[in-house]
Amino acid sequence: MIGNPLTILDEVESSNNYATGLALQGLAKHGHAILARFQSKGKGQRGRSWQGAPGQNIALSVVLDTKGISLTRNFELSMAIALGVFDFFSHYGGEKTRIKWPNDIYWSDRKAVGILIENNIKGQNWQWAIAGMGINMNQTSFPAEMAIKAVSLRQITGKQYDIESSATELCRFLENRYQQFLLDASGLILDYNTVLFAKNQMVTIQYQSSDMEQPQILDVIIEAVDAQGRLWISGAPVPYFQFGEIQWLLHPDT
Repeated sequence: MIGNPLTILDEVESSNNYATGLALQGLAKHGHAILARFQSKGKGQRGRSWQGAPGQNIALSVVLDTKGISLTRNFELSMAIALGVFDFFSHYGGEKTRIKWPNDIYWSDRKAVGILIENNIKGQNWQWAIAGMGINMNQTSFPAEMAIKAVSLRQITGKQYDIESSATELCRFLENRYQQFLLDASGLILDYNTVLFAKNQMVTIQYQSSDMEQPQILDVIIEAVDAQGRLWISGAPVPYFQFGEIQWLLHPDT
């Protein structure tokens, strides 16, 4: 079960790095979760840093044993983790909660959760994955560069949340979606696309593929995401985008 055991740390550089160290040493079984009250060097997508206010947010990393699972399903796992976090956040934050491709959680047009999944692969064999998530819970003041882009549950609901009990509850939601990942991948994809951020809406993005010298600014309509993690759209010179090819222009550097 995800969250059994749950290790709570007062401070660590990165909960993902700590969980990875346990897995490499054979000290973590499937489902072992690490909750950090404070991360001094939290990790985000594409090498970005993530640092929340001490004791005010959920910084959780989970060890997932993926032996025997095809590596081609790695984005399906990402969907499952995103949906588990979505289930938790929307339970309190309500219907404005969405999953922004590939796996951020947004409330309205503001970011509430960042997710980073790191994989250990030997040859073609998927050994394990570390699913890390940073959830804005009680923080009400953010750095100036993030003030218009970030939002927390407390800002949405006006309520204060107990971080440890919330993390335990989150693990139950993650477990439910992990079981769906194992048993019902088609349902997973359907559920993901049902709550896809900006679905059937026009958004402005900056697009640059590996063979382009200069990026293009495009207005595209979001259609769906497939099991390989491709974002299908209309209104662009290509039918879909791969991860890393676009930058959303909802706000600068979103």
